[in-house]
Amino acid sequence: MLRQLPATDDPNLLVGYDSGDDAAVYRLSDGVALVQTVDFFPPIVDDPYSFGAIAAANALSDIYATGARPLLGLNIVAFPSGLPAHVLGAVLKGGSDKAKDAGMLIVGGHTIDDDEPKYGLAVTGLVEPGKQVTNAGARPGDLLVLTKPIGTGIITTAGKNGQAKPDVLDRAVQSMMTLNHEAAHAMAKVGVHACVDVTGYGLIGHLLAMLRASNAAARISQSRAPVLDGVWDLLEQNVAPGGTRRNLAAAEREVLWHGGAGEAAKLLLCDAQTSGGLLIAVPPARKDRLVRELEARRVEAAAVIGEVTAPGAFGGHLIEVAP
Repeated sequence: MLRQLPATDDPNLLVGYDSGDDAAVYRLSDGVALVQTVDFFPPIVDDPYSFGAIAAANALSDIYATGARPLLGLNIVAFPSGLPAHVLGAVLKGGSDKAKDAGMLIVGGHTIDDDEPKYGLAVTGLVEPGKQVTNAGARPGDLLVLTKPIGTGIITTAGKNGQAKPDVLDRAVQSMMTLNHEAAHAMAKVGVHACVDVTGYGLIGHLLAMLRASNAAARISQSRAPVLDGVWDLLEQNVAPGGTRRNLAAAEREVLWHGGAGEAAKLLLCDAQTSGGLLIAVPPARKDRLVRELEARRVEAAAVIGEVTAPGAFGGHLIEVAP
């Protein structure tokens, strides 16, 4: 679809959509670049306040993945006219509180009448030109570090069906509401080669985007990926959202599964996340420092899940998944 759009040759556009990054970076001066992104979606949890906070945290992650500082946000709202206004008020309050946690101002927005509620943010941030991180800089030898456990898509789907235990759902909600700003600060302090936030395309899907943009391949270990409590039990009950199954179908041809990986493990690695962690490609010499920084900042996870390799390392596959 994007091939139908005209190419942009403005030298000040440092990051555009051609690399598959979730945020654009535009140089305003030698010392300042503008970073912009947008994200919104329907409710994934019943509580409107939590939904607003999760949606805001999710939108902010695109800014954090570039190493930028969020500055301004605009609300994007679709809301049925028949629902009580206090429900929308709670959604906006959740988004506002999360923006405040990020040190960002919400300065307006736009609302439309829609049968299905939706909420999110357009976010503007700032970064110094040349210091932005993209998904296109991963190099062979880099180690891959993940900063949040996976499995939110499976858990929230179970929650909608009444299959998730309250403590399992609460843990997933807290993870999704957690900002990636501490992980971004650690990444910026240490210096890394590439980063992407793990959201709707799942861990495998976003890693594939990084590898395509970087002209590289990767080997990861399924057992090293941090997983939210309760996910394996739900997978045994065949719980997985449609988006997760579509992610797996789309990725199958580019992934070499080893060790007799079962359907559950494949679905987990392809699970469609909301407000997931950062997936960071860091030079080996800086890996220990990055892990220490993440742990010192009490980031949810600092899991080294694999390494970047040269392209063609696995034949026609971009990713090799080991047990």
